[in-house]
Amino acid sequence: MASVPYLKKVYLEKVVPELIKSRGYTNIHQVPNLEKIVLNSAFKAEADKGHMAEVVKDITKLSGQKPIITKASKSVAAFKVREGMPLGCVVTLRGARMWEFYLRLTAVALPMIRDFRGTSNRLDGRGNYSLGISDHTIFPETQADGSQRANVGMDIIIVTSANTDEEGRELLRLLGMPFRRSSAADAAAATATAAAKA
Repeated sequence: MASVPYLKKVYLEKVVPELIKSRGYTNIHQVPNLEKIVLNSAFKAEADKGHMAEVVKDITKLSGQKPIITKASKSVAAFKVREGMPLGCVVTLRGARMWEFYLRLTAVALPMIRDFRGTSNRLDGRGNYSLGISDHTIFPETQADGSQRANVGMDIIIVTSANTDEEGRELLRLLGMPFRRSSAADAAAATATAAAKA
């Protein structure tokens, strides 16, 4: 029997009871959960096959599974795009790979960003979260060794079963997403600290 990923254990043992307590859920099936994580990276229209192969290799290293190549559905002359031309790659993570990737993203990769002050706390209105990464070498699996032609950027879409942004934000925060605090939250924290010292 396969072992349960560490973060899923944290979710079941700590996050679910915390959400039930704070949100007042009456049924465990009401508690929001992670459904999937989608990684998407694009190629430039003039990129050669070597660059495309390198991007696919790096996304495979990060995700643990081979991505699908996405192709243009129609020609656009202004962007030098022809129908059927490869434009990027996408991979969808579910199950154990999804939990392991989320843990590496929040605990290892994001803190590696220089002058990191937290991620945006804006969701899409339906409890899902999108994050843009401009440099894939923040992940330890793809540490720059001088062989890369260029940094690979990607979009990371975290899909949850939450119905609202507030639910989704609380779920992701309890799972370790380092959200940037708003100025109102900073002011409240400063006031609480001052009151504690007084």
